[in-house]
Amino acid sequence: MGFAREAGDVLRLSELKLPLDHPPEAVEAAILKRLRISPSQLISYRLVKRSVDARRHERIQFIYSVDVVVSGEDALLKRHARNPKIRKAPDTNYYPVAKAPSDFPKAGIERPVVVGAGPCGYFAALLLAQMGFRPLLLERGQSVKKRTAETFGFWRGKQPFNPESNVQFGEGGAGTFSDGKLYSQVSDPEHYGRKVLEELVASGANPEILALQRPHIGTFKLATVVRGMRAKIEELGGEIRFETRVVELLLRQDLDNSGSGKPLQVEGLRLANGSTISSRHVVLALGHSARDSFAMLETIGVKLEAKPFSVGLRIEHPQSLIDRARWGSMAGHPQLGHAEYKLVHHARNGRCVYSFCMCPGGVVVGATSQTDCVVTNGMSQHTRNERNANSALVVNLEQEDLRGFERWPGDPLAGVALQRDLEQRAFQLGGGGYCAPVQRQEDFLAGRPSTALGEVKPSYLPGIKLVDLNQALPAPLIEAIKEALPVFARRLSGYEHPDAVLTGVETRTSSPVRIPRDDCLESLNTRGLIPAGEGAGYAGGILSAGIDGIRAAEALAQQLVVAHSSA
Repeated sequence: MGFAREAGDVLRLSELKLPLDHPPEAVEAAILKRLRISPSQLISYRLVKRSVDARRHERIQFIYSVDVVVSGEDALLKRHARNPKIRKAPDTNYYPVAKAPSDFPKAGIERPVVVGAGPCGYFAALLLAQMGFRPLLLERGQSVKKRTAETFGFWRGKQPFNPESNVQFGEGGAGTFSDGKLYSQVSDPEHYGRKVLEELVASGANPEILALQRPHIGTFKLATVVRGMRAKIEELGGEIRFETRVVELLLRQDLDNSGSGKPLQVEGLRLANGSTISSRHVVLALGHSARDSFAMLETIGVKLEAKPFSVGLRIEHPQSLIDRARWGSMAGHPQLGHAEYKLVHHARNGRCVYSFCMCPGGVVVGATSQTDCVVTNGMSQHTRNERNANSALVVNLEQEDLRGFERWPGDPLAGVALQRDLEQRAFQLGGGGYCAPVQRQEDFLAGRPSTALGEVKPSYLPGIKLVDLNQALPAPLIEAIKEALPVFARRLSGYEHPDAVLTGVETRTSSPVRIPRDDCLESLNTRGLIPAGEGAGYAGGILSAGIDGIRAAEALAQQLVVAHSSA
Protein backbone atom coordinates (compact mmCIF):
# COMPACT_ATOMS: atom_id res chain seq x y z
CA MET A 1 0.00 0.00 0.00
CA GLY A 2 1.44 3.39 -0.99
CA PHE A 3 1.75 6.29 1.42
CA ALA A 4 -0.26 9.46 0.74
CA ARG A 5 0.46 11.99 3.48
CA GLU A 6 -1.43 14.70 1.65
CA ALA A 7 -4.63 12.66 1.98
CA GLY A 8 -5.05 13.73 5.61
CA ASP A 9 -3.47 13.91 9.04
CA VAL A 10 -1.02 11.15 9.85
CA LEU A 11 -1.19 8.94 12.92
CA ARG A 12 1.87 7.25 14.44
CA LEU A 13 1.24 3.74 15.79
CA SER A 14 4.03 2.28 17.91
CA GLU A 15 4.87 -1.14 19.35
CA LEU A 16 2.99 -3.30 16.91
CA LYS A 17 4.35 -6.75 17.78
CA LEU A 18 4.40 -9.53 15.19
CA PRO A 19 6.05 -12.93 15.06
CA LEU A 20 9.31 -13.41 13.22
CA ASP A 21 7.73 -15.32 10.32
CA HIS A 22 4.64 -13.18 9.84
CA PRO A 23 3.27 -12.71 6.29
CA PRO A 24 3.42 -9.20 4.73
CA GLU A 25 -0.30 -8.62 5.14
CA ALA A 26 0.00 -9.05 8.91
CA VAL A 27 1.21 -5.45 9.30
CA GLU A 28 -1.99 -4.06 7.80
CA ALA A 29 -4.07 -6.45 9.89
CA ALA A 30 -2.28 -5.25 13.04
CA ILE A 31 -3.02 -1.62 12.12
CA LEU A 32 -6.73 -2.33 11.67
CA LYS A 33 -6.84 -4.22 14.95
CA ARG A 34 -5.01 -1.50 16.91
CA LEU A 35 -7.25 1.28 15.57
CA ARG A 36 -10.40 -0.87 15.52
CA ILE A 37 -11.33 0.29 12.03
CA SER A 38 -12.51 -1.32 8.80
CA PRO A 39 -10.17 -1.73 5.80
CA SER A 40 -12.09 1.00 3.96
CA GLN A 41 -10.96 3.61 6.53
CA LEU A 42 -7.25 2.87 5.99
CA ILE A 43 -6.03 5.10 3.15
CA SER A 44 -2.29 4.34 3.31
CA TYR A 45 0.57 3.52 5.67
CA ARG A 46 4.35 3.41 5.73
CA LEU A 47 6.86 1.65 7.93
CA VAL A 48 8.74 4.04 10.24
CA LYS A 49 10.82 1.64 12.32
CA ARG A 50 11.35 -2.09 12.66
CA SER A 51 13.27 -3.50 15.59
CA VAL A 52 13.86 -6.96 17.03
CA ASP A 53 12.79 -8.09 20.50
CA ALA A 54 15.09 -11.03 21.31
CA ARG A 55 14.67 -11.09 25.09
CA ARG A 56 13.06 -14.53 24.76
CA HIS A 57 14.98 -16.68 22.27
CA GLU A 58 12.04 -19.03 21.81
CA ARG A 59 9.73 -16.12 20.92
CA ILE A 60 11.70 -13.51 18.95
CA GLN A 61 9.41 -10.79 17.62
CA PHE A 62 9.50 -7.82 15.28
CA ILE A 63 8.28 -4.54 16.74
CA TYR A 64 6.95 -1.99 14.26
CA SER A 65 6.16 1.70 14.28
CA VAL A 66 4.04 2.85 11.35
CA ASP A 67 2.58 6.09 10.08
CA VAL A 68 -0.98 5.72 8.80
CA VAL A 69 -3.40 7.94 6.93
CA VAL A 70 -7.03 7.17 7.76
CA SER A 71 -10.41 8.74 7.25
CA GLY A 72 -11.94 10.17 10.39
CA GLU A 73 -8.59 10.66 12.13
CA ASP A 74 -9.92 13.25 14.63
CA ALA A 75 -12.56 10.85 15.89
CA LEU A 76 -9.96 8.08 16.15
CA LEU A 77 -7.62 10.29 18.18
CA LYS A 78 -10.44 11.07 20.60
CA ARG A 79 -11.37 7.41 20.85
CA HIS A 80 -7.76 6.43 21.64
CA ALA A 81 -6.81 9.54 23.62
CA ARG A 82 -5.51 7.49 26.54
CA ASN A 83 -3.39 5.17 24.40
CA PRO A 84 0.19 6.51 24.17
CA LYS A 85 0.85 4.11 21.28
CA ILE A 86 -1.54 6.06 19.04
CA ARG A 87 -0.76 9.73 18.43
CA LYS A 88 -0.32 12.31 15.73
CA ALA A 89 2.81 11.65 13.70
CA PRO A 90 5.48 14.35 13.72
CA ASP A 91 6.14 16.24 10.51
CA THR A 92 9.56 14.95 9.45
CA ASN A 93 9.74 16.91 6.19
CA TYR A 94 12.73 19.20 5.81
CA TYR A 95 12.13 22.94 5.29
CA PRO A 96 15.14 25.11 4.24
CA VAL A 97 15.87 28.06 6.52
CA ALA A 98 17.11 30.32 3.71
CA LYS A 99 17.31 30.72 -0.05
CA ALA A 100 20.12 32.39 -1.94
CA PRO A 101 19.18 35.70 -3.56
CA SER A 102 18.86 35.52 -7.33
CA ASP A 103 22.03 37.62 -7.79
CA PHE A 104 24.16 35.56 -5.41
CA PRO A 105 27.09 35.95 -5.18
CA LYS A 106 27.37 39.65 -5.88
CA ALA A 107 30.46 41.82 -5.59
CA GLY A 108 32.09 41.62 -2.19
CA ILE A 109 30.41 38.34 -1.22
CA GLU A 110 32.38 35.22 -2.05
CA ARG A 111 30.68 31.85 -2.18
CA PRO A 112 30.98 29.69 0.96
CA VAL A 113 33.77 27.15 1.36
CA VAL A 114 33.42 23.76 3.05
CA VAL A 115 36.61 21.99 4.13
CA GLY A 116 36.36 18.20 4.31
CA ALA A 117 34.36 15.70 2.23
CA GLY A 118 33.27 13.39 5.03
CA PRO A 119 29.57 13.06 5.91
CA CYS A 120 29.50 16.40 7.73
CA GLY A 121 31.18 18.30 4.89
CA TYR A 122 29.13 16.58 2.20
CA PHE A 123 25.82 17.35 3.93
CA ALA A 124 26.88 20.92 4.60
CA ALA A 125 27.77 21.34 0.92
CA LEU A 126 24.61 19.57 -0.26
CA LEU A 127 22.32 21.73 1.86
CA LEU A 128 24.10 24.92 0.83
CA ALA A 129 23.76 23.84 -2.80
CA GLN A 130 20.08 23.03 -2.35
CA MET A 131 19.57 26.52 -0.93
CA GLY A 132 21.29 28.02 -3.99
CA PHE A 133 24.63 29.10 -2.47
CA ARG A 134 26.88 27.12 -4.87
CA PRO A 135 29.54 26.08 -2.31
CA LEU A 136 33.15 25.15 -2.96
CA LEU A 137 34.10 21.89 -1.21
CA LEU A 138 37.81 21.18 -0.61
CA GLU A 139 39.09 17.68 0.26
CA ARG A 140 42.74 16.83 0.94
CA GLY A 141 42.33 13.19 -0.10
CA GLN A 142 41.33 11.51 -3.34
CA SER A 143 37.97 10.76 -4.91
CA VAL A 144 36.43 7.58 -3.54
CA LYS A 145 37.36 5.41 -6.55
CA LYS A 146 41.05 6.32 -6.39
CA ARG A 147 41.06 6.24 -2.61
CA THR A 148 39.49 2.78 -2.46
CA ALA A 149 42.00 1.33 -4.91
CA GLU A 150 44.92 2.82 -2.99
CA THR A 151 43.62 1.80 0.45
CA PHE A 152 42.91 -1.80 -0.55
CA GLY A 153 46.29 -1.87 -2.28
CA PHE A 154 47.97 -0.85 0.99
CA TRP A 155 46.08 -3.51 2.97
CA ARG A 156 47.09 -6.19 0.48
CA GLY A 157 50.73 -5.14 0.48
CA LYS A 158 50.64 -4.01 -3.14
CA GLN A 159 50.96 -0.25 -2.59
CA PRO A 160 52.90 1.84 -0.08
CA PHE A 161 51.08 3.72 2.65
CA ASN A 162 49.90 7.16 1.50
CA PRO A 163 49.40 9.66 4.36
CA GLU A 164 47.09 11.75 2.14
CA SER A 165 44.88 8.89 0.90
CA ASN A 166 43.87 6.24 3.42
CA VAL A 167 41.07 5.12 5.73
CA GLN A 168 40.91 8.57 7.35
CA PHE A 169 41.40 10.97 4.42
CA GLY A 170 39.49 11.13 1.17
CA GLU A 171 35.98 11.38 -0.26
CA GLY A 172 33.42 10.05 2.19
CA GLY A 173 35.62 10.44 5.26
CA ALA A 174 36.53 7.73 7.77
CA GLY A 175 33.03 6.25 7.60
CA THR A 176 33.58 5.05 4.04
CA PHE A 177 35.67 2.16 5.37
CA SER A 178 33.41 1.05 8.20
CA ASP A 179 30.18 -0.81 8.80
CA GLY A 180 28.33 2.29 7.61
CA LYS A 181 26.19 2.48 10.75
CA LEU A 182 23.35 5.00 10.52
CA TYR A 183 22.08 5.32 14.05
CA SER A 184 22.88 7.78 16.77
CA GLN A 185 21.83 8.83 20.25
CA VAL A 186 22.01 12.57 19.53
CA SER A 187 18.96 14.70 20.25
CA ASP A 188 17.24 15.47 16.96
CA PRO A 189 14.01 17.41 17.57
CA GLU A 190 14.15 18.88 14.04
CA HIS A 191 14.20 15.37 12.48
CA TYR A 192 17.36 16.18 10.53
CA GLY A 193 18.25 12.51 10.78
CA ARG A 194 15.35 11.72 8.48
CA LYS A 195 16.69 14.23 5.96
CA VAL A 196 20.10 12.54 6.13
CA LEU A 197 18.62 9.09 5.51
CA GLU A 198 16.39 10.31 2.67
CA GLU A 199 19.31 11.95 0.91
CA LEU A 200 21.40 8.79 1.30
CA VAL A 201 18.59 6.76 -0.28
CA ALA A 202 18.25 9.30 -3.09
CA SER A 203 21.99 8.86 -3.71
CA GLY A 204 21.86 5.07 -3.93
CA ALA A 205 21.46 3.60 -0.43
CA ASN A 206 18.96 0.80 0.15
CA PRO A 207 15.53 2.24 1.11
CA GLU A 208 15.41 -0.18 4.05
CA ILE A 209 17.62 2.23 6.03
CA LEU A 210 14.59 4.51 6.44
CA ALA A 211 12.89 2.00 8.75
CA LEU A 212 15.43 -0.32 10.36
CA GLN A 213 16.19 0.42 13.98
CA ARG A 214 19.94 -0.08 13.44
CA PRO A 215 20.50 0.53 9.73
CA HIS A 216 23.86 0.26 8.01
CA ILE A 217 25.11 0.65 4.44
CA GLY A 218 28.45 -1.17 4.20
CA THR A 219 31.72 -0.06 2.64
CA PHE A 220 31.18 -0.74 -1.07
CA LYS A 221 27.64 0.67 -1.00
CA LEU A 222 28.91 3.78 0.77
CA ALA A 223 31.30 4.39 -2.12
CA THR A 224 28.33 4.43 -4.50
CA VAL A 225 26.36 6.75 -2.21
CA VAL A 226 29.10 9.37 -1.88
CA ARG A 227 29.50 9.48 -5.65
CA GLY A 228 25.75 10.09 -5.89
CA MET A 229 25.94 12.94 -3.39
CA ARG A 230 28.86 14.46 -5.28
CA ALA A 231 26.83 14.45 -8.49
CA LYS A 232 23.89 16.19 -6.79
CA ILE A 233 26.10 18.94 -5.36
CA GLU A 234 27.68 19.58 -8.76
CA GLU A 235 24.29 19.58 -10.52
CA LEU A 236 23.17 22.33 -8.14
CA GLY A 237 26.16 24.54 -8.93
CA GLY A 238 28.58 23.42 -6.24
CA GLU A 239 32.22 22.57 -6.96
CA ILE A 240 34.34 19.81 -5.40
CA ARG A 241 38.13 19.74 -5.52
CA PHE A 242 40.04 16.65 -4.42
CA GLU A 243 43.72 16.44 -3.47
CA THR A 244 43.41 20.03 -2.25
CA ARG A 245 44.85 20.38 1.22
CA VAL A 246 44.20 23.51 3.27
CA VAL A 247 47.38 24.40 5.13
CA GLU A 248 46.24 27.66 6.72
CA LEU A 249 43.14 29.68 7.42
CA LEU A 250 43.74 33.32 6.56
CA LEU A 251 42.55 35.51 9.43
CA ARG A 252 42.63 39.20 10.19
CA GLN A 253 42.15 41.11 13.40
CA ASP A 254 38.51 42.19 13.40
CA LEU A 255 38.62 45.78 14.63
CA ASP A 256 34.87 46.16 14.14
CA ASN A 257 33.48 43.00 15.66
CA SER A 258 29.99 44.54 15.96
CA GLY A 259 29.70 43.60 19.61
CA SER A 260 30.42 39.94 19.02
CA GLY A 261 33.59 40.03 21.09
CA LYS A 262 35.36 37.94 18.45
CA PRO A 263 38.79 39.42 17.66
CA LEU A 264 39.37 37.38 14.50
CA GLN A 265 37.64 37.21 11.10
CA VAL A 266 38.25 34.48 8.56
CA GLU A 267 39.27 35.94 5.20
CA GLY A 268 40.24 32.90 3.17
CA LEU A 269 42.35 29.77 2.95
CA ARG A 270 45.88 28.96 1.83
CA LEU A 271 46.38 25.68 -0.03
CA ALA A 272 49.34 23.31 -0.10
CA ASN A 273 50.18 24.43 -3.65
CA GLY A 274 50.64 28.01 -2.42
CA SER A 275 47.45 29.43 -3.90
CA THR A 276 44.76 31.16 -1.83
CA ILE A 277 40.97 31.24 -1.89
CA SER A 278 39.05 34.23 -0.57
CA SER A 279 35.97 33.61 1.58
CA ARG A 280 34.59 35.09 4.77
CA HIS A 281 32.25 32.11 5.30
CA VAL A 282 33.85 28.71 5.97
CA VAL A 283 32.50 25.41 7.32
CA LEU A 284 35.43 23.55 8.83
CA ALA A 285 34.35 19.88 8.69
CA LEU A 286 37.63 18.23 9.64
CA GLY A 287 37.74 14.55 10.50
CA HIS A 288 38.91 13.31 13.88
CA SER A 289 42.36 12.54 12.44
CA ALA A 290 43.26 15.95 10.97
CA ARG A 291 46.16 16.42 13.37
CA ASP A 292 48.11 18.83 11.20
CA SER A 293 44.99 20.99 10.88
CA PHE A 294 44.50 21.05 14.65
CA ALA A 295 48.11 22.21 15.06
CA MET A 296 47.59 24.89 12.40
CA LEU A 297 44.45 26.20 14.13
CA GLU A 298 46.30 26.43 17.43
CA THR A 299 49.16 28.31 15.78
CA ILE A 300 46.94 30.97 14.19
CA GLY A 301 44.93 31.51 17.37
CA VAL A 302 41.59 29.77 16.77
CA LYS A 303 40.30 28.65 20.15
CA LEU A 304 40.67 24.90 20.82
CA GLU A 305 40.12 22.73 23.87
CA ALA A 306 40.87 19.16 24.84
CA LYS A 307 37.98 16.70 24.59
CA PRO A 308 37.49 13.35 26.35
CA PHE A 309 37.94 10.23 24.23
CA SER A 310 38.71 6.54 24.64
CA VAL A 311 41.29 4.05 23.41
CA GLY A 312 41.57 0.28 23.47
CA LEU A 313 41.83 -2.90 21.41
CA ARG A 314 39.77 -4.75 18.80
CA ILE A 315 38.35 -8.20 19.63
CA GLU A 316 37.23 -10.85 17.13
CA HIS A 317 34.93 -13.83 17.71
CA PRO A 318 33.33 -16.26 15.25
CA GLN A 319 30.17 -14.53 14.02
CA SER A 320 28.26 -17.78 14.49
CA LEU A 321 29.08 -17.64 18.21
CA ILE A 322 27.63 -14.13 18.53
CA ASP A 323 24.54 -15.17 16.54
CA ARG A 324 23.87 -18.09 18.89
CA ALA A 325 24.41 -15.94 21.96
CA ARG A 326 21.91 -13.33 20.76
CA TRP A 327 19.36 -15.37 18.81
CA GLY A 328 19.57 -18.82 20.43
CA SER A 329 17.99 -21.54 18.29
CA MET A 330 16.85 -18.90 15.80
CA ALA A 331 20.45 -18.07 14.82
CA GLY A 332 20.78 -18.16 11.06
CA HIS A 333 17.15 -17.18 10.44
CA PRO A 334 17.10 -15.16 7.18
CA GLN A 335 14.92 -12.45 8.72
CA LEU A 336 17.41 -11.76 11.50
CA GLY A 337 20.73 -11.47 9.72
CA HIS A 338 23.89 -11.37 11.79
CA ALA A 339 23.69 -10.33 15.43
CA GLU A 340 25.29 -7.31 17.06
CA TYR A 341 26.08 -6.61 20.71
CA LYS A 342 26.64 -3.66 23.01
CA LEU A 343 28.48 -4.18 26.30
CA VAL A 344 29.51 -1.83 29.11
CA HIS A 345 31.38 -2.43 32.37
CA HIS A 346 32.37 0.03 35.09
CA ALA A 347 35.63 -1.30 36.49
CA ARG A 348 36.77 -1.12 40.09
CA ASN A 349 39.54 1.34 39.19
CA GLY A 350 36.94 3.86 38.02
CA ARG A 351 37.35 3.25 34.28
CA CYS A 352 34.48 2.50 31.92
CA VAL A 353 35.06 -0.29 29.39
CA TYR A 354 32.62 -0.53 26.50
CA SER A 355 32.20 -2.09 23.07
CA PHE A 356 32.45 0.43 20.25
CA CYS A 357 31.79 0.29 16.50
CA MET A 358 30.77 -3.39 16.56
CA CYS A 359 30.97 -4.89 13.05
CA PRO A 360 29.01 -8.12 12.47
CA GLY A 361 30.48 -10.31 9.75
CA GLY A 362 33.31 -7.86 9.19
CA VAL A 363 37.07 -7.45 9.24
CA VAL A 364 39.64 -5.48 11.20
CA VAL A 365 41.58 -3.07 9.00
CA GLY A 366 44.60 -0.81 9.13
CA ALA A 367 43.38 2.74 9.73
CA THR A 368 46.48 4.83 10.29
CA SER A 369 46.86 8.25 8.72
CA GLN A 370 50.48 8.75 9.75
CA THR A 371 53.62 6.88 8.81
CA ASP A 372 55.08 4.30 11.20
CA CYS A 373 51.89 4.02 13.21
CA VAL A 374 49.36 1.20 13.59
CA VAL A 375 45.67 1.97 14.12
CA THR A 376 42.77 -0.49 13.90
CA ASN A 377 39.19 -0.01 12.79
CA GLY A 378 36.31 -2.32 11.92
CA MET A 379 34.71 -2.62 8.50
CA SER A 380 31.78 -4.59 7.07
CA GLN A 381 30.22 -4.91 3.65
CA HIS A 382 26.44 -4.59 3.33
CA THR A 383 26.07 -8.38 3.40
CA ARG A 384 28.10 -8.74 6.61
CA ASN A 385 29.14 -12.19 5.44
CA GLU A 386 32.73 -12.47 6.71
CA ARG A 387 33.54 -15.21 9.23
CA ASN A 388 34.30 -13.06 12.27
CA ALA A 389 32.48 -10.46 14.32
CA ASN A 390 34.69 -7.66 15.60
CA SER A 391 34.32 -4.78 17.99
CA ALA A 392 36.53 -2.29 19.70
CA LEU A 393 36.83 -2.66 23.47
CA VAL A 394 37.74 0.82 24.62
CA VAL A 395 38.36 2.56 27.92
CA ASN A 396 37.85 6.18 28.86
CA LEU A 397 40.98 8.25 29.40
CA GLU A 398 41.44 10.47 32.42
CA GLN A 399 43.58 13.52 33.06
CA GLU A 400 46.28 11.43 34.71
CA ASP A 401 46.79 9.56 31.42
CA LEU A 402 47.77 12.82 29.70
CA ARG A 403 50.62 13.59 32.07
CA GLY A 404 53.82 13.54 30.09
CA PHE A 405 51.97 14.52 26.93
CA GLU A 406 50.88 18.03 27.94
CA ARG A 407 53.10 20.93 26.97
CA TRP A 408 51.29 23.01 29.59
CA PRO A 409 48.21 22.50 31.81
CA GLY A 410 45.13 22.28 29.63
CA ASP A 411 47.13 21.68 26.43
CA PRO A 412 44.42 21.07 23.78
CA LEU A 413 46.70 18.80 21.75
CA ALA A 414 47.81 16.49 24.58
CA GLY A 415 45.34 13.84 23.46
CA VAL A 416 46.82 13.91 19.96
CA ALA A 417 50.27 13.30 21.42
CA LEU A 418 48.96 10.38 23.49
CA GLN A 419 47.25 8.83 20.46
CA ARG A 420 50.42 9.10 18.42
CA ASP A 421 52.52 7.52 21.17
CA LEU A 422 50.19 4.49 21.42
CA GLU A 423 50.08 4.08 17.64
CA GLN A 424 53.89 4.21 17.35
CA ARG A 425 54.14 1.69 20.18
CA ALA A 426 51.73 -0.63 18.31
CA PHE A 427 53.81 -0.25 15.14
CA GLN A 428 56.92 -1.35 17.04
CA LEU A 429 55.10 -4.24 18.77
CA GLY A 430 53.89 -5.39 15.37
CA GLY A 431 57.45 -5.56 14.08
CA GLY A 432 57.12 -2.75 11.54
CA GLY A 433 55.65 -2.93 8.07
CA TYR A 434 52.27 -1.81 9.46
CA CYS A 435 51.62 -5.28 10.93
CA ALA A 436 49.41 -5.19 14.02
CA PRO A 437 50.18 -6.78 17.42
CA VAL A 438 47.78 -9.65 18.14
CA GLN A 439 47.07 -11.93 21.12
CA ARG A 440 44.65 -14.73 22.01
CA GLN A 441 42.17 -13.74 24.72
CA GLU A 442 43.24 -16.57 27.04
CA ASP A 443 46.89 -15.51 26.81
CA PHE A 444 46.01 -11.84 27.31
CA LEU A 445 44.14 -12.61 30.52
CA ALA A 446 47.01 -14.82 31.71
CA GLY A 447 49.62 -12.16 30.95
CA ARG A 448 51.71 -14.34 28.62
CA PRO A 449 52.66 -13.74 24.98
CA SER A 450 50.76 -15.72 22.36
CA THR A 451 52.87 -18.17 20.38
CA ALA A 452 50.16 -19.66 18.15
CA LEU A 453 46.65 -18.90 16.98
CA GLY A 454 43.67 -21.15 17.64
CA GLU A 455 40.24 -21.43 16.06
CA VAL A 456 39.80 -17.70 15.44
CA LYS A 457 41.97 -16.32 12.65
CA PRO A 458 42.63 -12.55 12.78
CA SER A 459 41.36 -10.62 9.78
CA TYR A 460 43.60 -7.56 10.11
CA LEU A 461 45.45 -6.44 7.02
CA PRO A 462 48.29 -5.79 6.11
CA GLY A 463 49.37 -8.50 8.60
CA ILE A 464 49.82 -9.49 12.25
CA LYS A 465 52.45 -10.46 14.79
CA LEU A 466 51.74 -12.53 17.93
CA VAL A 467 52.81 -10.58 21.04
CA ASP A 468 51.86 -9.69 24.60
CA LEU A 469 49.32 -6.84 24.33
CA ASN A 470 49.71 -6.02 28.01
CA GLN A 471 52.42 -3.64 26.77
CA ALA A 472 50.16 -1.89 24.26
CA LEU A 473 48.17 0.40 26.60
CA PRO A 474 48.68 2.16 29.94
CA ALA A 475 48.37 -0.22 32.91
CA PRO A 476 45.02 1.14 34.25
CA LEU A 477 43.40 0.52 30.85
CA ILE A 478 44.76 -3.04 30.58
CA GLU A 479 43.55 -3.71 34.13
CA ALA A 480 40.05 -2.47 33.27
CA ILE A 481 39.81 -4.54 30.07
CA LYS A 482 40.97 -7.68 31.89
CA GLU A 483 38.28 -7.14 34.51
CA ALA A 484 35.61 -6.48 31.87
CA LEU A 485 36.18 -9.54 29.67
CA PRO A 486 34.89 -12.15 32.17
CA VAL A 487 31.94 -9.87 32.97
CA PHE A 488 31.06 -9.63 29.28
CA ALA A 489 31.28 -13.43 29.05
CA ARG A 490 28.55 -13.75 31.69
CA ARG A 491 26.30 -11.48 29.65
CA LEU A 492 27.03 -12.96 26.22
CA SER A 493 27.49 -16.72 26.21
CA GLY A 494 30.72 -17.77 24.53
CA TYR A 495 32.41 -14.38 24.75
CA GLU A 496 35.09 -16.04 26.89
CA HIS A 497 36.27 -18.12 23.88
CA PRO A 498 39.98 -18.65 24.59
CA ASP A 499 40.92 -18.26 20.93
CA ALA A 500 39.11 -14.92 20.50
CA VAL A 501 41.69 -12.54 19.03
CA LEU A 502 42.65 -9.14 20.41
CA THR A 503 44.34 -6.68 18.01
CA GLY A 504 45.98 -3.38 18.93
CA VAL A 505 45.35 -0.51 18.96
CA GLU A 506 42.06 1.39 18.60
CA THR A 507 42.76 5.09 19.16
CA ARG A 508 40.47 7.00 16.78
CA THR A 509 37.17 6.52 18.59
CA SER A 510 36.50 10.25 18.45
CA SER A 511 38.35 13.52 18.16
CA PRO A 512 40.68 14.36 21.06
CA VAL A 513 40.04 18.05 20.30
CA ARG A 514 36.98 20.31 20.34
CA ILE A 515 36.71 23.61 18.47
CA PRO A 516 34.21 25.41 20.72
CA ARG A 517 31.39 27.35 19.08
CA ASP A 518 28.54 29.61 20.17
CA ASP A 519 24.77 29.22 19.85
CA CYS A 520 25.01 30.25 16.18
CA LEU A 521 27.61 27.49 15.61
CA GLU A 522 30.35 30.05 14.97
CA SER A 523 33.83 29.73 16.48
CA LEU A 524 34.01 31.45 19.85
CA ASN A 525 36.75 33.81 18.71
CA THR A 526 36.66 33.75 14.90
CA ARG A 527 33.82 35.29 12.89
CA GLY A 528 32.73 33.50 9.74
CA LEU A 529 34.18 30.15 10.86
CA ILE A 530 31.72 27.30 11.50
CA PRO A 531 33.53 24.29 13.03
CA ALA A 532 31.44 21.14 12.60
CA GLY A 533 31.38 17.37 12.62
CA GLU A 534 33.59 14.76 14.26
CA GLY A 535 36.86 16.67 14.05
CA ALA A 536 35.35 19.71 15.74
CA GLY A 537 34.00 17.49 18.52
CA TYR A 538 30.28 17.64 17.65
CA ALA A 539 29.52 14.25 16.11
CA GLY A 540 30.32 10.58 16.54
CA GLY A 541 29.37 8.67 13.42
CA ILE A 542 27.89 9.07 9.95
CA LEU A 543 24.37 10.04 11.01
CA SER A 544 25.32 12.55 13.70
CA ALA A 545 27.98 14.05 11.41
CA GLY A 546 25.41 14.45 8.64
CA ILE A 547 23.01 16.11 11.07
CA ASP A 548 25.71 18.51 12.21
CA GLY A 549 26.52 19.26 8.58
CA ILE A 550 22.91 20.32 8.01
CA ARG A 551 23.02 22.57 11.06
CA ALA A 552 26.30 24.08 9.90
CA ALA A 553 24.87 24.77 6.44
CA GLU A 554 21.84 26.48 7.95
CA ALA A 555 24.02 28.66 10.19
CA LEU A 556 26.23 29.66 7.28
CA ALA A 557 23.27 30.29 4.96
CA GLN A 558 21.78 32.72 7.44
CA GLN A 559 25.12 34.52 7.66
CA LEU A 560 25.29 34.73 3.88
CA VAL A 561 21.80 36.21 3.58
CA VAL A 562 22.68 38.93 6.10
CA ALA A 563 26.01 39.66 4.39
CA HIS A 564 24.36 39.79 0.97
CA SER A 565 21.70 42.24 2.12
CA SER A 566 24.37 44.47 3.66
CA ALA A 567 26.68 44.46 0.64
